[in-house]
Amino acid sequence: MWSHSQSKPLITLLNLLLHFLPALTLSPCRTTCGPIPVNYPFGLDEGCGAPQFRGMLNCSTDLFFITPSGNYKVQSIDYDKKNLVVYDPAMSTCSILQPHHDFLMTPIQAAIIPPTSDTVFALLNCSVDSPVLNHYKSLCFNFSGHSCDELYNSCNAFRIFRLGLGVSNGTNSTGSTDFVPPCCFTGYDTVKFMSMNILDCTHYTSVTNTDRLRGLGPLDWIYGIKLSFAVPDTGCERCAQSGGTCGFDTETQVSLCLCSTFTNSTRECAAGSDTAEGRDCAPSILFQAFFVIMGALLICLHDFNLSFI
Repeated sequence: MWSHSQSKPLITLLNLLLHFLPALTLSPCRTTCGPIPVNYPFGLDEGCGAPQFRGMLNCSTDLFFITPSGNYKVQSIDYDKKNLVVYDPAMSTCSILQPHHDFLMTPIQAAIIPPTSDTVFALLNCSVDSPVLNHYKSLCFNFSGHSCDELYNSCNAFRIFRLGLGVSNGTNSTGSTDFVPPCCFTGYDTVKFMSMNILDCTHYTSVTNTDRLRGLGPLDWIYGIKLSFAVPDTGCERCAQSGGTCGFDTETQVSLCLCSTFTNSTRECAAGSDTAEGRDCAPSILFQAFFVIMGALLICLHDFNLSFI
């Protein structure tokens, strides 16, 4: 019969192998939401990413960018070009007219992830008394050979304004069917400092990649908001090379290298490699895990064979 005393040497061997096996690098941070990768400086979980971007993204069925004016669906994130494209499902476009609302960002969002210069806001159905048509008319411009009047001519959703229907600001007092309500192409700074009520325009839409739209009509424009971001230099590359994930302490907001669900480091993960040179620890971990598995298998086989003696 197989006795407990006979199994002790093999159990001791297995315990030794487990003792010298470093903790597997299991990141506490989710790295995708649907098809979209979520990498530094962004994070979905508390303590993940850079603290400046804390709470900006939320993953439900889709990835959303969270602002004071609502949740904007993230269409893509380009980490090489450092931009993020969002779409407002409540925004008017060439094909659908939505109730107007403002696009608002927090002060820190406006500072570290603002709309790009090739994102243009189109203010539509404006009053003749709108500040962007009077004292601040220099804030309005055309782009790539396009004027905002094209939206009234080409888009079914906005043609209603050209016909004088749905105009609530009294600008079509003559009832003329040839009336074209004022409009304005402008940059983010305009809508940042003046609400739609102050601008005295009933609707807005936004177009991105405007420097590539020459010769294309509004039906072929790309509607959305492109945001640009910078990656804080906190030694994240060194952390990633050691098998860790960049994050931060949720109380002090000090940068951390998250090495597993159990351990953190200020710079890099030490498990399984000479991390002072920044080498990846994954191969060493897998190599040692192989011996642990083999040790456990030998114990099982030994136990199985002796049970028949």
